[in-house]
Amino acid sequence: MTEHRAHFDATVAFVNGGGLTAEGFRLDIPSADVSEEELARLFVNHLGLALVGSVELRDVRIVEEQHRGSRSVEPAQATADGARRIVDLSHRIRAGLVTYPGLPAPVITPHLTREESRSRYAPGTEFAMDTITMIGNTGTYLDSPYHRYADGGDLASLDLATLVGLPAEVFHLTDAAERGIPASAFYDRELAGSAVLLHTGWDSRFGTPAYATGAPFLTEEGARHLVDAGVALVGIDSLNIDDTESGGARPAHSLLLAAGIHVVEHLTALGELPARGARFTAAPPAVEGFGTFPVRAYAEV
Repeated sequence: MTEHRAHFDATVAFVNGGGLTAEGFRLDIPSADVSEEELARLFVNHLGLALVGSVELRDVRIVEEQHRGSRSVEPAQATADGARRIVDLSHRIRAGLVTYPGLPAPVITPHLTREESRSRYAPGTEFAMDTITMIGNTGTYLDSPYHRYADGGDLASLDLATLVGLPAEVFHLTDAAERGIPASAFYDRELAGSAVLLHTGWDSRFGTPAYATGAPFLTEEGARHLVDAGVALVGIDSLNIDDTESGGARPAHSLLLAAGIHVVEHLTALGELPARGARFTAAPPAVEGFGTFPVRAYAEV
């Protein structure tokens, strides 16, 4: 579904005096043929302004652009026939895959080949059984509290209700000016119980040397805000939820996992999700004494 946004400058005058000026403002709009009067109303509603006397818009441009979650514009919920669409958000795992530079790549070897199995089963019946050796931090994976804390809950302890069908709040940040995602990026939404998904576009570099440096991340203040907001899960399509180039500190991991908030890293295809309205699932196997494992992350739109 094609989405549009309006780019414009604006001047607002209030009935009780004072005013507000905006330059280069960008706003989600329901369609490309929105009137200037409707655009002014959407602008006022998005900012939550009261006692507005007049709104002057200048240099209005309507562009085809993905919605960012502006207030007063409802997200697209379903396809034209009313069916929900499944979006796969996981990278594929294969032998030799480099997820995080410096960590071992998975090795896949046969335990029982199809040819060998033929002597064990009835004629025409054959099976393949394979062994995979890999670190838990492979592909798209989830961190449980045990990953960071010795007394934290392991993968087997996780409540499926906090992993399946979570309301997704997607923040499309591909045009962000800074690597670090601040707390202020989340101020306009109610996030309690949600899966906060950070779409940075860095997944386009996955599997290449460029993926390892300059990656976007969640700042410490951003993580603290999400903890206070009571989110269930935070996911990112980048190298790490933390800044791996600022030394050994990992404030986002430390804060989120201490609060029992799941972390999913190395997501992909977040650009296919609306800012609001999708349902997110990322459930790992219930492995005891293990903190991190790949997931098949997906969203229902």
